[in-house]
Amino acid sequence: MKLLLKNATLIHEKSPFHNQKKDVLVVDGMLSSIEDHIETEDATKIELEDLHLSSGWFDPSVSFGEPGYEERETLSNGLITAAKSGFTHIVLNPDTHPALDSFTDVSHLLQNTNKYTTALHVSASLSEGSKGTNLAPLFEMHKAGAVAFGDFNQTPENPNLLRIALDYVQSFDGLIQAYPIDYSLSKNGQMHEGEVSTHLGLKAIPNVAETICLARDIQLLEYTQGRMHIPYLSSAESLEMIRTAKKKGLKISCSVPIAHLHATDENLIDFDANFKIIPPLRSSEDQRALREGLLDGTIDMVTSLHQPLNPELKDLEFVRSKEGSVGLEAAFGILLNYFPLDKTIAFLTRGKTAFKIQDSGFEIGKMADFTLFTPKGSKTFDLSHLHSTSKNCLFLGSIIKGSVYGSLRGKSFQQNH
Repeated sequence: MKLLLKNATLIHEKSPFHNQKKDVLVVDGMLSSIEDHIETEDATKIELEDLHLSSGWFDPSVSFGEPGYEERETLSNGLITAAKSGFTHIVLNPDTHPALDSFTDVSHLLQNTNKYTTALHVSASLSEGSKGTNLAPLFEMHKAGAVAFGDFNQTPENPNLLRIALDYVQSFDGLIQAYPIDYSLSKNGQMHEGEVSTHLGLKAIPNVAETICLARDIQLLEYTQGRMHIPYLSSAESLEMIRTAKKKGLKISCSVPIAHLHATDENLIDFDANFKIIPPLRSSEDQRALREGLLDGTIDMVTSLHQPLNPELKDLEFVRSKEGSVGLEAAFGILLNYFPLDKTIAFLTRGKTAFKIQDSGFEIGKMADFTLFTPKGSKTFDLSHLHSTSKNCLFLGSIIKGSVYGSLRGKSFQQNH
């Protein structure tokens, strides 16, 4: 199989081909050559308007549903959605039923999804059944292929569980995910605690519900000297804590949800449940700090925080509606509203390092792993742009820039029609 990508502008800040327009030849899934002009009769030509090419994009926090909640999203359609949205690598959250807490769970998922354009990576449960009591078999799940361990959207009440995990995974340089959300401070909270929540009369979630957990977890990290990833930050105070931890040399990385770069608590004034997510959308001051933290490198990566929910859970009155929004399809176009193209692509690709996912860029002889897109044009994001089974999306009605043409990984090529 030969694919010839014609007149593609290559985007990769560390590549000598950065910002150059080239022909790119992929043979049997491997990057064969990059030249000013390539002609070969037996290749399938891909010629698209203003074609741009980058390393395949990465999302470190994606939920689908399967196993257990297939009505929200199946693995198959979820991975096709990711590929059409430009993502060639995603980390699947363990918010499934049953929880992903064994060698068999992890290996079964990976074996059943290895033929898709988008590579599935698994973040397995930290504790048995994600109940926060007994540690799950972390080494066994690591051998099965898990790239990280954490109980989705839960903070262990017992700090010793996290301490033991941070110690234990050092034997294989494992990564622990710590979710900074204190249940007792966030229970029944509907949104960020501030002027808007007071005006609306809603029970709220203060910033301290995030920072109190983050402070504890950073101290445990410093004590154990393990490796930790914070799946989401939502406040300026949390950002400063990460900045201080990194200055101390701690092995900590973090993500910011794209929703928090785009929207604030003011978007909930009309009680639109699509904007009800965890962590909650914070203030405009928090938003500015998060954007700056992403630009200065304190925040390592972005996530769409993709969480499909069926209408029975989402299309309810605001206080009964479950938190979550899909975001894969809008991620690129939303980021381009706020950041230059080079930065946007860097944010979508540089997070692979923390999860030990290889990024070969435009290295000849390596497996092709690319996203095809154009930064030109803009449009209003609507339901027709959603490939997800569930349609709960806070980005609906937003202006997005550019378009994703599809993605290519190895011998698999998924176009976005």
